[in-house]
Amino acid sequence: MGPPKSVRTISQQAFEGLVKENMEDLGMDPTEALEDAIQTLTLQGVDLSGIVTCIPGVTSANDNPVIQSLDGLRDIAATFLSTNDQKADMISTTTDLEGMVELLDKVYALCSIEGSGNASVATRNGGVELLTSICSALDVECERPLVAALKTLSSFLHDLQSTETFRQSRGPKIVVDILNGCNQNINVLDSGFSVLAAAATGNEVLKESFMDLKIDELLLQSMKGQNKGNIRSLYEALRLLLTPDDNRVLASQVYGYARRFAQIGIAAALVDALHEGISSPSLASASIALKAVAVNDEICRSIAECGGIDAVLQCLDDSGEQNNKAVAKACCSLLSKLAGSDANKSAIVEKGGLDRLITLSSRFSEDPSVLQEIMSIICTLSLRSPENAARAIEAGAGDFAIQAMLKFPAASQMQRQSCLMIRNLVVRNLENRTILLSNGIERIIRKAKENHETCKAAAADALRDLGLENYNS
Repeated sequence: MGPPKSVRTISQQAFEGLVKENMEDLGMDPTEALEDAIQTLTLQGVDLSGIVTCIPGVTSANDNPVIQSLDGLRDIAATFLSTNDQKADMISTTTDLEGMVELLDKVYALCSIEGSGNASVATRNGGVELLTSICSALDVECERPLVAALKTLSSFLHDLQSTETFRQSRGPKIVVDILNGCNQNINVLDSGFSVLAAAATGNEVLKESFMDLKIDELLLQSMKGQNKGNIRSLYEALRLLLTPDDNRVLASQVYGYARRFAQIGIAAALVDALHEGISSPSLASASIALKAVAVNDEICRSIAECGGIDAVLQCLDDSGEQNNKAVAKACCSLLSKLAGSDANKSAIVEKGGLDRLITLSSRFSEDPSVLQEIMSIICTLSLRSPENAARAIEAGAGDFAIQAMLKFPAASQMQRQSCLMIRNLVVRNLENRTILLSNGIERIIRKAKENHETCKAAAADALRDLGLENYNS
């Protein structure tokens, strides 16, 4: 892991001192003094996130509602947080309990306001340390405050600084202990996995910490428990543990984690979740999570062997009938990943996959984002397989491409994916080449090439493999 980039910071006190200096030494009015301080520090590359931009003598950082809520929580927490960091046996009074929940809900709402910067204010003012301590001290029987504390903690974990503070505060072990201690409480599990998902985002060290704490076994246990399918954040946590999103790391370990997940049975458990069908509120999330696990040919084939392809195709059928775009896109993306295995390509085609995809395209004929995903699967199924390419044309893939490109000329990514699909349909199949050219595909591809910079390379390749000259012009 490379060294973290140094970021210039300033304390709240120093910021207020600069504003005061502008007012007293330079004679600026309060508003001008504040604006000048912000502009000067920004130009100097100082990170002002979490700084309360107040005017000394007029307003105070202590007036900020996030800071006020944190101070209130500290006062209540002081009644039950012990100095030896052991779990408190009870909260002193019901009033304290209700007051804590009220303050937690308030600060969560504040930190959920997009673009407000309130999460940064909370982080800078000790919010992560405080909430981690509260979560550690609360007994599992105190469900409402524990759920509220976990939910609020997840809203604080928004960047590397906050997640590192969480790690240094023993956050991973505290959260995993909570999850292990209440494996039948859906509300605590959902909130706890939300913290895990937020903490693992963009932080390779925290992913490793959770894996060291055997989070894979806990995930599997929760997926097989009585609440399976109802803990949405579980699938998001799983996906983020397997996402190489820490730019400090040259070689992420998530590929190894995915293999470990598959080995202990998580891939099979995710296939079971898909069998719950379109009625499951977590179907799209489970599909995305399974895609994250399917990192190599062996795992893709094992998913097919336990009924994964049948489950995905059925979910695609159902998503079309119920016009569920989220499920359609997630399952298309998963099927495209599974189709990367040559053995699975044949299975998908033999199960009527191509016909079902064309039917799905007619259901979502007004949505280029779904059509793009369908094109991606057909593209993969046709790769290095002239037989599958021929069957795709028979199913209507050529007409599908032409109609979509004519209907959505401005959808650049869909236009590009269509060019990629056309190339795979014709590169090893001369008959397909003749069919598509006779239907006017050349003019449509050249139009896409002319209109979209992102299409130029894919369009040129398609024109070349259609046997046309001047494909680069």
